[in-house]
Amino acid sequence: MQLLPLAIIQSLLLAGGQVFLKLALQRMLPFGWNWQFWGDLLTNWQFALCGLLYGAGTVLWFYIIKHFPFSMAYPMVSLSYVFGMIAAMLVFHEEVSLTRWLGVLLIMAGCYFIAK
Repeated sequence: MQLLPLAIIQSLLLAGGQVFLKLALQRMLPFGWNWQFWGDLLTNWQFALCGLLYGAGTVLWFYIIKHFPFSMAYPMVSLSYVFGMIAAMLVFHEEVSLTRWLGVLLIMAGCYFIAK
């Protein structure tokens, strides 16, 4: 069960990166190959935080795949879907249907059995 807490933290970092990427892109002008678009992107603090979260998640992923069997570690990445669903509700105020919650419960059960 040592893998599970690390996988949860890594998944939180990945989901957090996705949330901040979406927040950054919502503030941006439409995509363009011009200096204004790229300047806005590179000075957007949400985009910078997105990169930091992805970077931290990647470093933790290095540790996980070095120390745990890949067949156990890789499915644990799916926990990021669970945290993404929660973020969709809390941050973006999206409605989540019952069938999506059922899918989340199946993902959580699968991760539990893989880690056990």
